[in-house]
Amino acid sequence: MASTFLSRSISSTGNQQKMTFSAWIKRSGSGTHGLFVTGTGSARSMILIESDGKLQFSRYNGGYIWHLATNRKLRDTNGWYHIVCALDTTQSTDSNRAKIYINGVQETSLATSSYPSLNYMDNFNLTGETQYVGQDSDGNFDFDGIMSHVHYIDGTAYDASTFGSTDATTGEWKINTSPTLTMGTNGFTILKDGNTITDQSSNSNNFTLGAGTLTNSEDCPSNVFATLNPLATFANITLTNGNNTYTLNAGTWESTPSTLAVPSSGKYYTEFKWNASSTSAQYMMVGVEEPKNFTAWSTQYPGYTSTGYGYGWDGDKRNNASNSSYGAAWGATSIIGVAIDMDNKKLYFHKDGVYQNSGVPTSGSTGTGALSLTGDEYYLVVSGYKNSENPSIHANFGNGYFGTTAVSSAGTNASGIGIFEYDVPTGYTALSTKGLNL
Repeated sequence: MASTFLSRSISSTGNQQKMTFSAWIKRSGSGTHGLFVTGTGSARSMILIESDGKLQFSRYNGGYIWHLATNRKLRDTNGWYHIVCALDTTQSTDSNRAKIYINGVQETSLATSSYPSLNYMDNFNLTGETQYVGQDSDGNFDFDGIMSHVHYIDGTAYDASTFGSTDATTGEWKINTSPTLTMGTNGFTILKDGNTITDQSSNSNNFTLGAGTLTNSEDCPSNVFATLNPLATFANITLTNGNNTYTLNAGTWESTPSTLAVPSSGKYYTEFKWNASSTSAQYMMVGVEEPKNFTAWSTQYPGYTSTGYGYGWDGDKRNNASNSSYGAAWGATSIIGVAIDMDNKKLYFHKDGVYQNSGVPTSGSTGTGALSLTGDEYYLVVSGYKNSENPSIHANFGNGYFGTTAVSSAGTNASGIGIFEYDVPTGYTALSTKGLNL
């Protein structure tokens, strides 16, 4: 997440002509993002995402020594990208000396293409330099997002096929979780299958947490979880913690939907934790709305339309812009569960594990205590209204965290996808790409 970065000092000079960096990344925000930087001040070798989304691979020393930047812009905040940057300055053809791959494909359409000179000695593996992951070396350009399977190789320029392959059925680029690599002196593997920054290669080139908090994520290249959508968020709303925390600074209702929509079939479960100092300080609602009605409810709240519903801080439900008695008022740190049964078009809310209106999410077509749905697909939606405090809520779509705090004791999950505070009703699953394909 933003403001979290890793560092490691190089104690032994390796190969200054050949290297490879490979990482799977999922962006959470815009702006300039440092992925991997070696050096400090005006002398830096860099892999970063520029403010306009272009991927840069370069050497800078008071001016660019060599500099590649893609025309392609990495703006997707819902999916994962696989990034590979490879350097081999011994190549006789200049365009073979530095290469960028995105999702298995070499980027040949470049906005900038100034290549290193033949046999150029770069500083990626020079003793006395410091390597940074997730930030520029001057304390700028924090990476806002998730990284996984970060490999760095000293002495070999690998192409993307070492780290991934194309799925023969889907055509998607998929991860090779255990590539065969010759690591070299300064090579390392970190953030593989978890949040460890201890080198998982045989080199013991361990990193130090420079700042921030490293949280483990269920979200990964093979299973993308929903988050709140920064591309459908108004200026008064701030999304943080990987786009899973909503905060509003306005005395108007403003809504943010999930990145993934609940389709016309299946059963899905999500949790939200109210982040309030008192129950009267702010107003919050969670609920569901149809994507096609976005213009109507986005500047209002879930339940503003006739096909949507919202469950509010005051215990009332909203539907068709009207409120009526429904369940219990929230506590300042209440956890609100949302269970959506699209097979039977039923909706259930719980407060701190107790389903409101005596709801039974496993009651199928009977729909005991359920709210009836008529739409074909739905977003999960949060909305707030500032009273004396900026309204804020943490979403847990299955990553097992509310903000940066892990769930206190995970409940059972019959579908085996996602980690939640309370038991997931039998037959329900997380709103994720694997969950959508059950």
